[in-house]
Parts: sequence; structure tokens; C-alpha cells
Amino acid sequence: MIKNLIFDFGGVIIQLNHARAVEAFRRLGLAEADKILDKYHQRGIFLDLETGRMSAEEYLAELSRMCSRPLSWDEVEDAWLAFIEPVSVRLLDFIASLRPRYRVYLLSNTNPFVMNWARSPRLSAAHLPLDNYFDHLFLSYQMGVAKPDRAIYEQMTASAGFLPEESVFVDDSETNLAASRALGFRTFCPRPEEGVDWIERFAAWLES
Repeated sequence: MIKNLIFDFGGVIIQLNHARAVEAFRRLGLAEADKILDKYHQRGIFLDLETGRMSAEEYLAELSRMCSRPLSWDEVEDAWLAFIEPVSVRLLDFIASLRPRYRVYLLSNTNPFVMNWARSPRLSAAHLPLDNYFDHLFLSYQMGVAKPDRAIYEQMTASAGFLPEESVFVDDSETNLAASRALGFRTFCPRPEEGVDWIERFAAWLES
């Protein structure tokens, strides 16, 4: 019996524009942005930020050094937000509709700049923060580990007190899904061409 639903953020709740983000970081002065930024798994100081090995302040200082000029929080947040397409209120409402029947969680490789926006009324036209839609947010930079490391799934299940076999993990990365399946999770992968229109397919899959 499925009791828990766990959703990824980027590529699931939000749709990503990788090319626009690369250009935004290039404008900051990061010449090799296309070699550093990745849709699924970051590297270098971007990975250090997502895993909490580097604080937002340390990241800001190091990114400023790499860009050869001082950068403000707002400049860097704006560059991160260039990744993100407008958030679908219909999708958020769908997730809210699941909560009477399931415990609903978010598990995301993310960072303080993105979450500063997402956990505010700026998230969508509904003017509600991300926390309003989930029982709990499990965020890589707070947990000290990122997907697909099995430790992030184990830490989540231990903290929330649920069993993987009673849970569905929704992610757009097959690598992340495979890691969760190895621990007993059921999985669902939105198709890239669907955008946010995976809702109907997921709803039907849950009913089946």
C-alpha cells in the first residue's frame, strides 16, 4: 500500500531552462559556466553548495573570485532563477490535492539561493511558499548529501519514519530513480516532452 509520495523539485515541480542559466552565469563573468552547470548533478563549488560543504557566503565569495568581481546575493540568486520557468499553479494544486490521502514530501538537490525564492510567496502566481504544499522539504544542502547517494534516501526515511516499499519517488533523473529503487522505493519518471502534463498519467498510475 502506498502511503508516501516524494517529489523532486527541478524537472518535476519546476521546469528548467539550462541554456538560459548558463548565459546568466556567463554574464556574471563565469566563462566556463557551460562546463560547470548541469541539469541533474552539479560539480565543483556548485556541488559543494548543494551538499552543504560550502555555505552560501563562502560560495558567494568563491564565485566572486572566479568571476573577478564582487557579486551580490541578489545577482547570484537571479542567475540561479534563470534556470526556472514560471511555476504551474495547476501542478501545485494537484500536489496539494494528494495530501488528504498521502504524506507528501520534497527531496531535492538544491541550494539556499533557489530555496530563498521557492520558500517565499514569489514561488508562483498563487503567492504561497513551497512549504505550503508538502509535509516536509528534504533539501540536499541542509542534509549534507545529494542524490543519487543512497545516504540521502536513508536519511530521509529515518527522519520521516516511513518505509521505502510504501513510498513512491518521482524524479526526472533515471540515475536518481535507480538509486531509490535499490532501496525498495517505487518510482515514476515524468517524460521530458510532457512538461507539467505528467499529472494525468501519474494520477492514473496511482489509481492502478
